[in-house]
Amino acid sequence: MKTTSTERISSLCEAGHWGEDTLHSLLSDHACNQPAELAIRDQPNRADLTGDPPLSLTWSELDRSSSSLAAQLQNLGIGAGDKVVVQLPNIAELMVTYYALSILGVIVSPVPVQYSGHELSVIATVLKPRAMITIEEFRGGPMAESARALLGDIPVLVFGSDLVVDPHSSDEPETLPAVDANHVLSICWTSGTTGTPKGVPRSHNMWLATARSTIAAGNYQPDDILLNPFPLVNMAALGGFLFPAALLGCGIVLHHPLDPPLFLRQMQDEAITFTIAPPALLNQLAKSPELWEQFDFSNLRSIGSGSAPLSAWMIETFGREYGKEIVNFYGSNEGISLFSTPETAADPEVRANRFPQPAARSGSVTRVVDPETGQELYAAGERGELQIAGATVFDGYFEHDNVDVFSSDGFFLTGDLVEISGSDQVYYQIVGRCKDIINRGGMKISPAELDVVLEQHSDLVEGAVCAYEDERLGEKICACAVMREGSDALPLADIQAYFLEAGFAKFKLPERVEIFDALPRNPLGKVQRFSLQDQVAARIKEST
Repeated sequence: MKTTSTERISSLCEAGHWGEDTLHSLLSDHACNQPAELAIRDQPNRADLTGDPPLSLTWSELDRSSSSLAAQLQNLGIGAGDKVVVQLPNIAELMVTYYALSILGVIVSPVPVQYSGHELSVIATVLKPRAMITIEEFRGGPMAESARALLGDIPVLVFGSDLVVDPHSSDEPETLPAVDANHVLSICWTSGTTGTPKGVPRSHNMWLATARSTIAAGNYQPDDILLNPFPLVNMAALGGFLFPAALLGCGIVLHHPLDPPLFLRQMQDEAITFTIAPPALLNQLAKSPELWEQFDFSNLRSIGSGSAPLSAWMIETFGREYGKEIVNFYGSNEGISLFSTPETAADPEVRANRFPQPAARSGSVTRVVDPETGQELYAAGERGELQIAGATVFDGYFEHDNVDVFSSDGFFLTGDLVEISGSDQVYYQIVGRCKDIINRGGMKISPAELDVVLEQHSDLVEGAVCAYEDERLGEKICACAVMREGSDALPLADIQAYFLEAGFAKFKLPERVEIFDALPRNPLGKVQRFSLQDQVAARIKEST
C-alpha cells in the first residue's frame, strides 16, 4: 500500500529528505555491524505486568527474533499488504513485532492497551484487519479473551501460545516481498478532539524523516541508551525512540505504565543517556529535589518533554539545580515536528512554549494562516492556524474524505492556533486549538495558556480548564483541579485571585471550580478537554 504520489516521492528523494532505508533494512545493518550491543530491554517489573520474566535482546537477537516471528506469521497466512492490529504493552515482543511486520510488508496498526470495546470496534470496522496480535493478560486484565469476544471472525494471535519470541531461531520467511521505503508501514490512531480515532498511514520514509528531526533536537548519539516511558503506539514513542534507535543503533530500555520511582531507578541503573518524559513528571521532580538527589544521573545528557505546554520554572530548575537541560518537542502522528532546544531558545521562558520556525534544510515548511480569511500572517503578535508541509507529513487519514485536512497547495491544516513572535528568528507559540477556543461573550480565550498557570499552583497535583455553557455569554471557564493530599479544596475567589496575580485579564478568570480525583487523559498524557467538558456539564445538570 502506498499513499504518496510519484511526484512527491521524486521531489523529496531528489532533495535528500527521503531515501531507500526501511525499518527492517536498518535492523539488518545493526545486526551485522554491532551484533552484541543492546537493542531492547524490558523493565525489571515486567512479571508484575504480564506474568512473564523480562527480556533483553541484542541487535543480532532482535534480528533473529524478528525473522522467526515473520516466518510464524507467514505460516499463518499473513502477508504483504495485510493490516494487523497490535495491542501490546511496552514489552520486547512489541518491538519484535514492528520489525517482523516490516519484513513481511504488513501494515501494523498499534493501539494502546487502554483501548477497549468502543475504540477497537471503530478501528476494526474502518481498518478491516487480517488479524490482531496481543498477549493473554495485562495487569490481570484478560486482553486476548476480550479481543476474541469483540472481533468475532478476525483471528486473535497471542504471544506465548500462538506466537513466540525466539532469539536463537534460524527460521526465516520462505518468500520475501518487495518492500520499499514508500510503502505504508503503520496506521496509528489519533486521539482527536472529539475522541473518535482516525487512522494515520505513514511510510518508512515519513517516519525516518521524523526520526532525523528528533535526533537533531535531542543530539542523539549511536551509543545512547534511551529510556522510553511512552506507549509504543504513537508519535512520542515511535518518533522519539523506535525510529531514531533504528537509524543510529541506540539501545532502548522500556517503561510504562509510568511509575516514577521505578523510572528514576531505571535511569540510574541502566546508565540512561537520554529520555523523554511527560511534563507532569518533570514538574513533580522539579518540586521534589530530595527525590531527584537520591539517584546518580551522571550519564544523563538531557531530557526531552512535550505533549502539553511546559513550565518555564521547571526548565529553569532542571538547568540550574540539576544540571540537565530540557528539550521541548512538539509533534503529531500526522507529521508535525518542531522542537525548542537550549541552542535555539536559551531563555526558559521562550523554550517552554515557543518553537523556532524550522530551517529549510530540515525538509519541513511551515506558515501561519488566518483561519477566517485565509491570509498568511507574518507579524509578531498575530495569531493563526499552523500549517505544515514536507518530508514528515502524511498524505491523509485512512478511509476518510480528508476534506479540510490540507490546503489547496498541499499544506496540512494542523488545527493548532499559534502566535508569531520574534524578529531575527521567527518563533511559534502554541496557544491552543482553533476549535478549542473558549468564546466568552465574543472574547476568545485559549485554554492552554490558563492550563500552564493553573497546574503550577502549589496546592494542585494537576489542573486544566474547560468551557461550560452560559445563557448570557455563551461560554464561561471552569477550573478543574486535582488537589494535593492534605490540601483543602480551593474557593473560587482564591483561584481568581491567583490568576489576577499572574497577570491575566478579568475576562479570562474561571467562574467555576470543580475538584476531580484525576483528569481524563489519553494514552499520551494529554488532557482530553472534551471529556472534561462533558463531566463538568453533567455535574452542572445534576446540581440544577
